[in-house]
Formats: sequence, structure tokens, C-alpha cells
Amino acid sequence: MEDYLQGCRAALQDSRPLHVVLGNEACDLDSMVSALTLAFYLAKTTEAEEVFVPVLNIKRSELPLRGDNVFFLQKVHIPESILIFRDEIDLHALHQAGQLTLILVDHHVLPKSDAALQETVAEVLDHRPIEQEHCPPCHVSVELVGSCATLVTERILQGAPEILDRQTAALLHGTIILDCVNMDLKIGKATLKDRRYVEKLEALFPDLPNRNDIFDSLQKAKFDVSGLTTEQMLRKDQKTIHRQGTKVTVSAIYMDLEAFLQRSGLIADLRAFCQAHSCDVLVAMTILFNTNNEPVRQLAVFCPHVALRMTICGVLERSHAPSLKLTPLPSTHPDLQAYLQGNTQVSRKKLLPLLQEALSAYLDSTQIPAGLPDMVGVSTEPVDKEGNSAGNSLLPGVSQDEEEPPLPPTPMNSLVDECPLDRGLPNLSAEAIFEKCSQISLSRSTAASLAKE
Repeated sequence: MEDYLQGCRAALQDSRPLHVVLGNEACDLDSMVSALTLAFYLAKTTEAEEVFVPVLNIKRSELPLRGDNVFFLQKVHIPESILIFRDEIDLHALHQAGQLTLILVDHHVLPKSDAALQETVAEVLDHRPIEQEHCPPCHVSVELVGSCATLVTERILQGAPEILDRQTAALLHGTIILDCVNMDLKIGKATLKDRRYVEKLEALFPDLPNRNDIFDSLQKAKFDVSGLTTEQMLRKDQKTIHRQGTKVTVSAIYMDLEAFLQRSGLIADLRAFCQAHSCDVLVAMTILFNTNNEPVRQLAVFCPHVALRMTICGVLERSHAPSLKLTPLPSTHPDLQAYLQGNTQVSRKKLLPLLQEALSAYLDSTQIPAGLPDMVGVSTEPVDKEGNSAGNSLLPGVSQDEEEPPLPPTPMNSLVDECPLDRGLPNLSAEAIFEKCSQISLSRSTAASLAKE
């Protein structure tokens, strides 16, 4: 695998047609590994002198935001330097020169910015329900399994098992285990096919890491923010809402709020972040588990505009549906208000409608002139999602992904209450995982208390 990837970088220097295997814009572990391994398989099994190149669909500078990706590459000894990122190859220029063929993996809908590339798509391999109106007119292979890496494993073992080395097997094995939440039957993410191909990989390479060990290490790496700057932590998992030109960013932070607020130069970093992202308000929602494995949530509202900050804080403090049960914490700066959130079941997706309400109250109080368009919206910033769609939302200004879904959504490790194949596999952020873990943890604590009584 490593020698193959080295050759891919060299191929970019040649003026020749390329077959680019492109993962999705989230570039989570499943997308990255599926792109690398599918391109490797196609390169090894195509007789013609065609060049297959895997491309990670993010900028190189964004890779550190994906801790599990960075950790796993190091673990399997693949240097980041030999990978090809989206900002290192001009797909549109290749298309205009007639030298591009695309193979989409772990997605099948190109964003609007890449709409011109759709006519170059020759194949799709995905594990989510097809959006018929957007699917390219090419060979499409879709199966609703827990991990797209399972479908790549199947392709390799059925087509050319002799090319599978331990390094490639380790990539596929660990990715399927992470995506399928360690194959836990109670969670129901893994399908029979996911289980079958994990077992096949383990039979072929008995020295692959123990399932529990690789799952725990990848899960820990995903939530590790110790090596990130404040800007990277805020950007890692963020949503934005906006109304009539006023913009609020909500970032999930995976560390204790007190430790976050004590970071060197924090206020300057918060101001710089707001300026760079054109946001008027920054809400940091910290998420962690205490020593008793109980969920802890805290909030910090940063806003230099006094009236806007007071309106938002007032709405959050007075809310009863849901009640956040906020306890104010000592403030480190006049532009920042911090809280302990007593109701840990109020996740970010439940917080967003309250922030929309606060924006409405603020704008009403400033008496926006009649006739201006009532622009409302929610967007997901680059890193945590895979082409989120706001279609058919019941809540104005909130995308469907941000409402309570019928199932907790998935690509990163979904924890579900029913079989995910009932309605397909929706998208999942780390925030949704945490929420489900919180529900499970609280239900077990309640059950234990009742048992003692």
C-alpha cells in the first residue's frame, strides 16, 4: 500500500489521464480508508495502463481535526506526506483537459461546487440510501451496511484476494469495527455482511489487533483535542445559524470548560475566530464524562455585543421547553458568560431552536424595518458532515439533520435503538454519539438505583 501511494504522488507530475477515487467531504475514517483501499484494488486489478489515484476530499490543513484518521495512519505506518488532498489536485482543470474520470466512494452526490464534474463519474460505491434525483448516470453499487469499508473488503476478497496485505487488511478491519461500534449486537449498527467480512479479515490475518483494543484506541483518538489549537477545536465540530445577517456559531468542545477557558490567549483567539468566520456570537458547548462515567455539559456564550449577548443568555436561562437548568459560572471576561448545564439531555441539536428564538427576540427588539427578507438558516461547517441536506425540515431554519431524527444518525459510530436498515443510514456527528451514550448511561444508572431499592 505504501509503495502504491508513493507512486500516486509521482503520477500527479505526469500530464496524463487520471482515475480519481474520491471520498466524501467529511473525510471521516470510513471515507478516507475506503478511498485509499478501493483505489489500491483498482490499480492492482486493471490491465490497461490506467492510473488510479485516491484523493482525500479535504484540505491537507484539515487532517489534524480528524484525530482518529491521524492516529490510524500512524498505527499502520502510512505517512501523511504521501497522501493526496483536495487542495493538491485541480479536478476541474483535469476535467476541462479531458483527463478526469471520477469514482465516488462513501457518497454519491457531488456538492454544487463540483456539479460540473458529475459527467466524469464512472462508478459509485456507497452504503447510504440513494438520492435518485442526484445520483450520477453510471454504474452505482449501493448496499445499506454499517461501513463502506465492508463493501471495499468484499470487492477485494471476491475479485483479487491475493493483493490483500496486512497493512491494507488492518485499515479495513479497524475502520469497520469503529463504524459498527465494535460489532455490538445491542447497538444494531453492524449488519451480517459487516460481521462476515471482519471475521474473514481476522481469519486471513490472525495477528490483527484485538477488536476491543482497536475500537477503544480509535474512539479515544477521535475525541482527543489535546494537540489542537483553539481555532482548530472550535472548527472541528461546528454548526452555524443565521437570521437577517446575524450569525451564531455553536461549537462542540470535547474537554472541561474550566480548562478550555484557561487556555492561553483565549479571548484573542475567540475574537479572531469570530472575525474569520463572520459570526456575531460564539457558543461553546463542552462535552465530557466524569469519573463516574456520567455525562457533563457546560456552555460558554462569547459575544462582544452586550444587548445580543444578554438576549441570548436570557432566553437560554429562562427556557422551559426544554429546560437547560443552567448554573452561571464565574466569568473570565465581560464578553463571555459561562454555565454548568444541569440537564445533560439537551444536546446541540436541541439548543439550536432556542438560539433561533433568541435571535428572533433580539431582532424584534431592534425593530428591523419591514420588508427585509426574513433569512433564517442552519449550516454545517466543513469538517463534520457529509453533504447535509435541509430538505423537508419541519422546523424553519433548522436542517433535517438537526431535528430529532427517527434514528440517531451515523457515519461515525452510531448508537441506535432500532435496526438502522429500517430507514437507511442517516448521518451522525460525534455530538449525536455522545447524546446516545448519555441516554444509555442515565438509563443504566436509573435501573441500578431501582434495583438497590
